[in-house]
Amino acid sequence: MTQKVAVLGTGKIGEALLSGMIRGGWAPSDLLVTARRAERAAQLRDRYGVEAVSNREAAEAADTLILTVKPQDMGTLLAELTPHLPADRLVISGAAGIPTSYFEERLAAGTPVVRVMTNTPALVDEAMSVISAGTHATGTHLTRAEEIFSGVGKTLRVPESQQDACTALSGSGPAYFYFLVEAMTDAGILLGLPRDKAHDLIVQAAIGAAVMLRDSGEHPVTLRENVTSPAGTTINAIRELENHGVRAALLAALEAARDRSRELASGKG
Repeated sequence: MTQKVAVLGTGKIGEALLSGMIRGGWAPSDLLVTARRAERAAQLRDRYGVEAVSNREAAEAADTLILTVKPQDMGTLLAELTPHLPADRLVISGAAGIPTSYFEERLAAGTPVVRVMTNTPALVDEAMSVISAGTHATGTHLTRAEEIFSGVGKTLRVPESQQDACTALSGSGPAYFYFLVEAMTDAGILLGLPRDKAHDLIVQAAIGAAVMLRDSGEHPVTLRENVTSPAGTTINAIRELENHGVRAALLAALEAARDRSRELASGKG
């Protein structure tokens, strides 16, 4: 791994990537970071032994640039980078809703761009990062993106046309589970349990269920049926979930998230 990689706008996700790359074998001397605040840049330099530089210096020195700024800040960053960024550099965008065409229109002709939608479990190395190629990105560029993001979890290649759906399902996905845990914790309190005990019970149930989904090879319907005995407690709970339209609400919620991702892509604030 001799290529220089720069993480621009190194917030929580950017730092998680940086940490994952180092654990994965990247030398700190091959990594550059930029940050809006000088104290943040110094913190990253001291913590990881990487070099903190300006955005211009990153554009001139790095072979791969990972843009982790907020979507609303991307235009300003590109205006700063474009005059100094050669067309042979790989640009990886982690901004939700912004298509690769947005970058290709603003960067030098032929610049390879890869779009990645990761999620906050990158902070604990359990992310799902969805990777799509722009017009000029090759298999080699996608592989390089996978090498970077595999340090914080799993990766999946999809056509860019599926990115909005992946953002709704996976990028926003952890929030749905947190929302469900919050609601179940409140239910536990209603049923007479202290909050801390209800929380511990639900979190461990969630972890166990997730591991079974991942490792058993069974369809989720089969796993659910294994818990659902005739005339038992679980089937009564499932009936109430269906009566209250929980399945339909989830379908509508994910459609709304996908539609919002499309709005962001079209420039609607």
